[in-house]
Amino acid sequence: MKADAISGLQQFLEGINIDPKALGIEETPERVTDLFTKLFSGLNKTSKEAFGEIFPTDSKGLVALLDIPYYSTCEHHLVPFFGKIDIIYKPHNGMVAGLGNFEEVIKVFALRPQLQERLTQNIADAIMEDLQAEGVLVRISATQLCMILNGEMSYDTKVYTMETRGSLDPGEVHHQEAMLLLGGSTHE
Repeated sequence: MKADAISGLQQFLEGINIDPKALGIEETPERVTDLFTKLFSGLNKTSKEAFGEIFPTDSKGLVALLDIPYYSTCEHHLVPFFGKIDIIYKPHNGMVAGLGNFEEVIKVFALRPQLQERLTQNIADAIMEDLQAEGVLVRISATQLCMILNGEMSYDTKVYTMETRGSLDPGEVHHQEAMLLLGGSTHE
């Protein structure tokens, strides 16, 4: 399988008129194959495994994890997009996951060929299903290199996506509180 990828990359380079035997490029097909194996390592993992053990607490409030850095790879161009993820969730009966596990869950979905919109949905769905949360809000900001490199966006443009579920949906009991945690106002 790895040999097929290396051979395919050599053919790709030749196809765009780059000599794969040129100085400095001889090992590029192997390096690119190794890199993309890491970039797509989330395909073999599940969010439930990444969350691990769930812990009981006496907490009755929201839990917010803000400004979590991530990177992923655009499935349309195989070019990176990256930014920050905000997660706010309402635990069910105080049951929470270890805070560090949220970054592992993000990696499960980010380390795949991906769309920003789907990444946002995947994370929100995993928190609802795996943690049995009462509600969740996930907001992702991204710098989309494919759009920048194609000249369709300026380098400092950010793309935002947001998904809500359950008690954090607009109009529901915890939505305004979550928006305040994100720095918004209480006015819809």
